[in-house]
Amino acid sequence: MNKMMTFVALACLVGASHFALARPAPLVSIPTHDGFFSLLAKHCGKAFEGKVVFDNDPSPAFSNKLVMHVRECSQRQLHIPFHVGDDASRTWIITKTGSGLSLKHDHREKDGSDDKLTMYGGHTVDAGYDHMQSFPADQYSKELFVKQGIAQSVGNTWQMFVYEDTFSYRLIRQGREFRVEFDLTKPVDLPATPWGYEDITSQ
Repeated sequence: MNKMMTFVALACLVGASHFALARPAPLVSIPTHDGFFSLLAKHCGKAFEGKVVFDNDPSPAFSNKLVMHVRECSQRQLHIPFHVGDDASRTWIITKTGSGLSLKHDHREKDGSDDKLTMYGGHTVDAGYDHMQSFPADQYSKELFVKQGIAQSVGNTWQMFVYEDTFSYRLIRQGREFRVEFDLTKPVDLPATPWGYEDITSQ
């Protein structure tokens, strides 16, 4: 009887240990990543107009009205569409991954389907700062850029800055820099639903 009870007890301990290991681990985060994420999330539901402040290879498209919309927020992820005139194809996605923050560029066609160049971006490789994080291109993005014939983009690093009155998005690589700034002190009317997303006003 004692041997049977000992066997059952051991079996229960092994089972409990296995169950504990099988449960998803909580997200690992550090104060600067949480701080940056929170500073952006506090603007959830608002939209802001911006302007290009530096571009060493100007595109006529970015002379149109530029609006960012902190559209969807959870404890783990932020969706921020970036509207360029009537072009609603771009959405920045910032995600807590457990080992830092990732930035992805979700690009869609007008019918909602994926653009051939989509979900590229990068992941933090250091603590960064409450007000600034850098996202060097990840392996998926590098392979995608080569496949699409834009190997020069393999060296991309994206940076985001958020302060009390300004949000900035910056792209840098050797020989290339682009930066757009948004005025966080003056919310504007919400833009249209980004391509491929649901209209959250009707939910």
